[in-house]
Amino acid sequence: MCAQRLVLWFQALLISLQWGVVFADAETDYNQTCAACHSLGVAGAPRIGDAGAWKDRIARGNDALFKNAINGYTGESGVMPPKGGFNDLSDDQVREIVIYMVSRSLDE
Repeated sequence: MCAQRLVLWFQALLISLQWGVVFADAETDYNQTCAACHSLGVAGAPRIGDAGAWKDRIARGNDALFKNAINGYTGESGVMPPKGGFNDLSDDQVREIVIYMVSRSLDE
């Protein structure tokens, strides 16, 4: 029974690698991509954890946040390329990263 599970696990791993699926959560994705700008505030990026920088953005709602993160943004407060320049991210991954970033940047 254990050997069968191990074989199935390896098969799933090989399939996921073949299709380019990466098993990662939003925090890992953030750290591997978005943190490059959002941890330092590069090009006006709101820093994760800075509630003041996120306040107006959060007030516009998730749909606006998702749209800007997926499609890119150019405005008075900064510039962001679509998906932060990481076009291999799916739209769902970008949404999950945005939710993670917002959750880490709320007033407490």
